[in-house]
Amino acid sequence: MDWCEVLSKKKQTAVELPEVSVSDDGEVRYLHLGTPWIQGSMRVAEPFEIELEYVQRMMAWLLFVEPSSVSKRHAMQLGLGSGAITKFCHKKLRMCATAIELNPQVWHVCRSWFKLPANGPKLRVVLGDAAVEILDPQWLGTVDALAVDLYDHEAAAPVLDSAEFYANCRALLSDDGCLTVNLFGRSSSYESSVEKLAEAFGEDALWAFKPTREGNTVVLAQRTPTHPKRADLILRAEQIQARWDLPATKWMRVFKPVKPEKKA
Repeated sequence: MDWCEVLSKKKQTAVELPEVSVSDDGEVRYLHLGTPWIQGSMRVAEPFEIELEYVQRMMAWLLFVEPSSVSKRHAMQLGLGSGAITKFCHKKLRMCATAIELNPQVWHVCRSWFKLPANGPKLRVVLGDAAVEILDPQWLGTVDALAVDLYDHEAAAPVLDSAEFYANCRALLSDDGCLTVNLFGRSSSYESSVEKLAEAFGEDALWAFKPTREGNTVVLAQRTPTHPKRADLILRAEQIQARWDLPATKWMRVFKPVKPEKKA
């Protein structure tokens, strides 16, 4: 079965969801969920590029795959936000792209204000609870790049952040697939999240960026751990930057394997 031809829509659960709003400074458009916290952004003149630094870093899985294979792969985003990752994967990388989003307002606003294309053979937005949706057998083993950026409207801590959840994410991945997750929030604990990721993926599968100025720390977990030489990663970063205009050569100064801290 061609997973790019599977189009799923789940019934919306009866939960109270925040109002979605948009702000605009003329150059950059922002998505908000009932608070001033920025939940996504888009440079108006370049709607299919990735504006935020931490979201660019969510594309670090590109360091571990051959550039020529990217367009044949499947990207999945849990939490649509402003659709930056889904749009970039679909439009710039020419991938099959799937997003799971709980709030139908977010989808409609992304379509109206953030240039998200309509569902089609190589792009689909699934309305539903990500924790439930990823258990659907149709997705197992089909995802090459899984981006997790799930926050409530207060952006206080990840909505889903358990070893069980990360194990379910791992089950989605192809053999050389990668998970990237944004760890941010006043109530979140980086060390605790890394421990849970290590439990699900293994300690030798984890890589991490240093935090951005805003406090976002992107962690990458490989389905099958590899240990590429730094020179090879630098070369791959140069290829990514030349091909897709992502700041990948800068990544190499702040991206490295990570080991969770051992409890006493």
